[in-house]
Amino acid sequence: MLAAPGDGAIERTTQEMPLDGTVLGNCASEQMEALDEAYGDDDSVEIGAVLTIVQVLKRIDSDNDSDAEPGVEDYSSTVRVRHNIPDPYAAIGYLRAAEQSIIAQISGGEEQ
Repeated sequence: MLAAPGDGAIERTTQEMPLDGTVLGNCASEQMEALDEAYGDDDSVEIGAVLTIVQVLKRIDSDNDSDAEPGVEDYSSTVRVRHNIPDPYAAIGYLRAAEQSIIAQISGGEEQ
């Protein structure tokens, strides 16, 4: 709720982010649908650890780069990680489990 100017309350403003969260939101939504399909009827199941990995691409200004190929955009890439796992060694273990899951998918195994 926005406060009226001058009434002594803290005024809150909403800042728009230049990032489009659609990709991240769709991925999280698909994961929730898959979890619901696999475990939705089981009352003994709950979500424990959550770990997200996001690649952020930033367009590099090629106007100042004389070696840049015309019409080709260059990007820098940063990986951001967020998780709710208090033990960093456990977080690494979950990353390795995810790696093994991806390797299994590549070699024709089932998606987890």
